[in-house]
Amino acid sequence: MEIYKLGSRGEGVKAIQRALHLIADGVFGKLTREAVVTFQKENRLAADGIVGPATLAKLLPAVTKDVLPCKKSKRTVTDIVIHCTASKVGRDLTAADIRKQHKSQGWADIGYHYVVRLDGTIELGRDVDLIGAHVGGYNAHSIGVVYVGGIGVDGKGKDTRTENQKKALINLLSMLRKVYPKALISGHRDFSPDKNHNGIVEPSEWIKECPCFDARREYLDI
Repeated sequence: MEIYKLGSRGEGVKAIQRALHLIADGVFGKLTREAVVTFQKENRLAADGIVGPATLAKLLPAVTKDVLPCKKSKRTVTDIVIHCTASKVGRDLTAADIRKQHKSQGWADIGYHYVVRLDGTIELGRDVDLIGAHVGGYNAHSIGVVYVGGIGVDGKGKDTRTENQKKALINLLSMLRKVYPKALISGHRDFSPDKNHNGIVEPSEWIKECPCFDARREYLDI
């Protein structure tokens, strides 16, 4: 596993900086080191300012071994689409649970390619070589990523992502960006039709609120 320290550069450093809520410029400088030391002290790790396996395990959630590194699809991928499962806050679902739901609806398999659970674990869904079933009209050239949640205690759409899910999404999307450098990261709602043709998909035009946060803005720098 790669070790990150003063002078390191690249996508791995960006993922670390995002997890620490820093500007993700991809350069491991003094500010990044200071933030790492603070994080290490808070988590009872050796406060040496070096991000090795122990610090990474705390900083970025564990993922299933089958997910990393991300397999490149044989398809041409132009979009990475973020979804929510539209399940109530606090209720965890596995890829197997979602697969069962989708198959009960007559689908061939789970519609998404990756599932991010409440604890940040990333599970494989449909094989990336296969066209997903997650955003009508755009499935052929997209990858579907879903986080478990999206519905608040009041039954309305809400960004219910846990801190572990937020970190896992950044981790996963950073790796997907390496595989598909030209793909646009968007939320499901961004594919709603622009009914008034003003060049902006406004809230009143959303077919769904999914994923209940502005994915394009949040992941613009990935």
